[in-house]
Amino acid sequence: MRQLMYETQRALASPVRNPRMATVIGRLLGAAFLICFGTGLYSHFLQEPLDWMRFATRPEFLYQVTQGTHIIAGIACFPLLLAKLYIVFPDLFAYPPVRGFVHFLERASIALFVGASLVQITIGLLNTFQWYPWPFPFRQVHFALGWVLIGLLVIHIAVKLPVITRYWSKSSGSGSDSGDGDHLVDAVSADRAADAEAVRLWGTTRPGGLTGRLLDYIDATPRPSSRVSRRGFLTTVGVATTAVVALTAGQTFTPLNAVNLFAPRKKGVGQQGVPVNRTSEQAQVADAALASSWTLTLAVAGTERSFTRAELLALPQTEVRLPIACVEGWSQMATWRGVRLRDLADLMKADPETSFRLISLEERGSFSKTQMGREYVRDSLTLVALELNGETLDLEHGYPARMIAPGRPGVLQTKWLSRIEAIES
Repeated sequence: MRQLMYETQRALASPVRNPRMATVIGRLLGAAFLICFGTGLYSHFLQEPLDWMRFATRPEFLYQVTQGTHIIAGIACFPLLLAKLYIVFPDLFAYPPVRGFVHFLERASIALFVGASLVQITIGLLNTFQWYPWPFPFRQVHFALGWVLIGLLVIHIAVKLPVITRYWSKSSGSGSDSGDGDHLVDAVSADRAADAEAVRLWGTTRPGGLTGRLLDYIDATPRPSSRVSRRGFLTTVGVATTAVVALTAGQTFTPLNAVNLFAPRKKGVGQQGVPVNRTSEQAQVADAALASSWTLTLAVAGTERSFTRAELLALPQTEVRLPIACVEGWSQMATWRGVRLRDLADLMKADPETSFRLISLEERGSFSKTQMGREYVRDSLTLVALELNGETLDLEHGYPARMIAPGRPGVLQTKWLSRIEAIES
């Protein structure tokens, strides 16, 4: 078995499979995961804030940038992770498989890290298409896996810190070790070790049976005359990463909109020039939203007042330019017109420190009820929107009234409003 492992490693030897290359790709992959983790935490706590949390409302496109970056970094993880796996693949054939507790910890953390990483980035990508072919809740599992991945990343870095430190700079050279172990010898050393081991174990002949046939097959397999160069490998990884990012980032960043080929949303496509995430049919709100009896009810400190759409239109109107930015990574700048929420709050004599709960006509769904902190309530850009891009708000965008505020995820920009009530402290 040991001889078979040596021979397999020799067959897989390549100029790019060394600790220097593993370190280069590893730090890029690590940076991508850290960016995803940081921006993911921000998005999570915007949606499920702790009582003491307050968030910035400026710049108004803040969430557009953070969540767009989250999705872009997640997509970049695909080619980077595959590249790292290619580099360290020969390490699977190490002999003995475990050389001690630290080595066991290293291999176990890597196995868990790779498995969790593949699950995390895959379900994250499918979420951008709103496709959920699994039985578990996406948001909760995605959040929990993020913590698992960061923990495993810390363990991996701690275990491999001597190798990372040694091969961090370009001057360290490539070395002859594999990307994830110190045991992989270069081709010459492998040849010598194989010959010596064969003589020790079997004299000058290979044993029969399955092991012997496998070794004979390896010996009979022609070795490639040329292998991928380091420069060619890095170029391939760079081109692949740039391509997957450039061909999807246009859903967030306007300059790349023309080459947005693979993202599920495209700027300017949708009712009133704005993409639609959740439709009125999915929310089952059309009848209630279009009913002539619709009113928006405000409830503050035991006092309630209901406004028809005509009464809302009769109040002072404000026009703002704000993006709608969704957790799936897409965003679109638009012009909104409606009543400032702080004006409605003042009309109801709400305390300036009051937070509000926004309730939709949608009876089901994770975000049929959302919470808005006082920093948003009092912001001059926060509107109960009645118009979009100079037209009456389309049903798919929340008619007869919706919420729009700076720096908030789209799922919190509640559509089809029916009630706004003060949250008692």
